Amino acid sequence: MPYVVKDRVKVTSTTVGTGTFTLGAAFVGFQSFAAIGDGNQTYYCITDDIDWEVGIGTYTASGTTLSRDTVLESSNSNNKVNWGVGTKNVFCTYPADATEGTVPTADDSSVDTNLYAWANLKKNLDAGVINGAPYNNNSTTGMISTFSVAYTTSNFIGGVLAANGDINFVPHSAVVGQKISSTGTASTYSLVYTISSAYAGGVLAANGDTHFVPFSAAVGQKVNSSGVVSTYSLVRTEASAYAGGVLAPNGEVHFIPLNAPVGQKISTAGVVSTYSLVSTSGGYYGGVLAPNGDIHFVPTTASVGQKISAAGVVSTYSLVYTGTNLYRGASLLPNGEIHFMPYSAAVGQKISLSGTVSTYSLVYTTSTAYFGGVLAPNGDIHFVPHSANRGQKISFAGTVSTYSLVYTTSGAYSGGVLTPNGEIYFILNGGTANQGQKISTNITRPIGYCLSSFFNKF
Repeated sequence: MPYVVKDRVKVTSTTVGTGTFTLGAAFVGFQSFAAIGDGNQTYYCITDDIDWEVGIGTYTASGTTLSRDTVLESSNSNNKVNWGVGTKNVFCTYPADATEGTVPTADDSSVDTNLYAWANLKKNLDAGVINGAPYNNNSTTGMISTFSVAYTTSNFIGGVLAANGDINFVPHSAVVGQKISSTGTASTYSLVYTISSAYAGGVLAANGDTHFVPFSAAVGQKVNSSGVVSTYSLVRTEASAYAGGVLAPNGEVHFIPLNAPVGQKISTAGVVSTYSLVSTSGGYYGGVLAPNGDIHFVPTTASVGQKISAAGVVSTYSLVYTGTNLYRGASLLPNGEIHFMPYSAAVGQKISLSGTVSTYSLVYTTSTAYFGGVLAPNGDIHFVPHSANRGQKISFAGTVSTYSLVYTTSGAYSGGVLTPNGEIYFILNGGTANQGQKISTNITRPIGYCLSSFFNKF
């Protein structure tokens, strides 16, 4: 569903209650919401000059209505206002949460509710211009290549894009660290702590530290912005405890529970603590930060969805499709949809901006097919091939398709990273794959933002 903002859109309404608004006539010198377009989303403000509400709504031409999908701020403690009798003004606006130019950066500080920034980026891409300069078609057809790595004898799970442009592979059973520089050079570095099945996934903290997420590790391990590796104590450790992590809007690093009966997080001051979960039956593998600040855990064997709000409240919700080893990792589309990445699932599963869970058909499925996903600059989500023999992606419009890979083998890659120059790197699992693989989006100049499926989604 496209996202549209137009200038000078302002109408009246006499709707009461907390539901969808029926829109009236436009003010003199203003447009009606017909300028937004049937079925499109937009930012709105409603006020009766006393109470007010700012949010994201969907315009429907039939009936001339505007739904109130998501409330960003309001005079009713940021909840929907229960409007009384009387005339209200309804108009398009740019909320403070939607400042132009806040496309997600390497510290993940702007992923929150910047749907306008995503829409603005897509508009520029569609127009063929980035910062005033033209770029080539960003089709991925024929743009797939392999690259050499320095270490292939043991496996990694996930990668993190550091502030300096390095991609750090997350050591699972590897006895050395591995990274790829911003110029594409692979190298290794020493770790302080190694053990079989130690870490799975990583998170880039606000201070520039890369945290490896403890899978079966007895201690935490991180790499700072200068490349210094160190360890720290954890509150909770057990076999297959956590898998993947998410950086919360308040700067806390959350580990996603796989078999751990409690959540675990690291504060901005470096304090490690645990918190209670609602559901501990079945596991989650990776997480994603939703536009409203909720962190959704990705169900792999769990029978219910689970999330933690920006205020720290943990809750569950129903899923449409459940089973064993279904999904690993997730990606956030520019329209606010959360897509779980199919591991052995026979169907895709997603959560809409309004919280509706639904499934959709995949073109290609097989056991342990994909492991994590990456959002490309053109709005496509690329599934990261694990044992799949072809690539698979879902477009911004929701179309699922496949494409040829250069290199395939069982258990080849686990997780992916988008670099500032528009290349998507699949993270070498190691032990099975002996070479890296990447997709170039064929952009002639860097876009200047970075988004990794493993630092804020897996």
